Amino acid sequence: MPVLVIAEHDNNTLKVSTHPVISAASQLDADIHVLIAGSNAAAAAEEAGKVSGVVKVLHADDAIYAQGLAENLGALIVQIAKDYTHILAPASFFGKNIMPRVAALLDVQQISDITAIESSDTFVRPIYAGNAFATIQSTDSPKVLTVRPTSFDAAAAEGGSASIDQIDSAAETGLASFVGQELTKSERPELAIADIVISGGRGFGSAENFNKLMEPLADRLGAAIGASRAAVDAGYVPNDYQVGQTGKIVAPKLYIAIGISGAIQHLAGMKDSKVIVAINKDEEAPIFSIADYGLVGDLFEIIPELEKALAS
Repeated sequence: MPVLVIAEHDNNTLKVSTHPVISAASQLDADIHVLIAGSNAAAAAEEAGKVSGVVKVLHADDAIYAQGLAENLGALIVQIAKDYTHILAPASFFGKNIMPRVAALLDVQQISDITAIESSDTFVRPIYAGNAFATIQSTDSPKVLTVRPTSFDAAAAEGGSASIDQIDSAAETGLASFVGQELTKSERPELAIADIVISGGRGFGSAENFNKLMEPLADRLGAAIGASRAAVDAGYVPNDYQVGQTGKIVAPKLYIAIGISGAIQHLAGMKDSKVIVAINKDEEAPIFSIADYGLVGDLFEIIPELEKALAS
């Protein structure tokens, strides 16, 4: 039997989180089907069909899927679940919203945030904020999984020639309705996939200081901007900047943590970065324990000096 990947998309293009999930699904030695549920999402369906390894795209086009509401998407996934051994989605806000509902409706356990696949019924996932890993064997059918995108290489965007099948929508559940959204727009790289991420913490003291110091540095480096939960809770930046256990998981080539003490919840979201640089005035800050390079000092002095050095 095939496996099903629930694609994250914006009705026009696939989100980058989908490609690593397809790569993970390829390790299950089964045909890969991808579900594109959206409104006027034919372009996203065509893009999914070109991804290497995908055999079939299931396209459900209906206005009730325009905003990706978990209630309506969950009903659709459950409707087709009997045809699949595994159902996978990215461990992003999208997947974390939808898949618990799917698992509950199917009366199976969800295995969350998997980082490795040992066999078709055995998976590895982090526990204790990433300080340990559990190997989990499941006899459930189907198996409902969310996949940590940073733990798998992305499937090639080209090379596939999947068929695209139109499928019927599930009935509108009426359990939720879309009211509105406020999106943060930025010309910088997307946080989850950026090669360079600079993150700030409570040490900046205010939103004004955060923006004044971080934005020019990010522009100079071509970096995405992240933040600790403390900075988000203090109102320095929106919550979609948050890196950590309850935010986004990132693994860039370079991660620069500025004014971040390094609580275990934050470390869980960035410790797989290739090179970690920490800047903090407290030499005992936990962030230094995982940093490849550490600089003890006042960020209000160091950041202008760093920017000046990069400009020269």
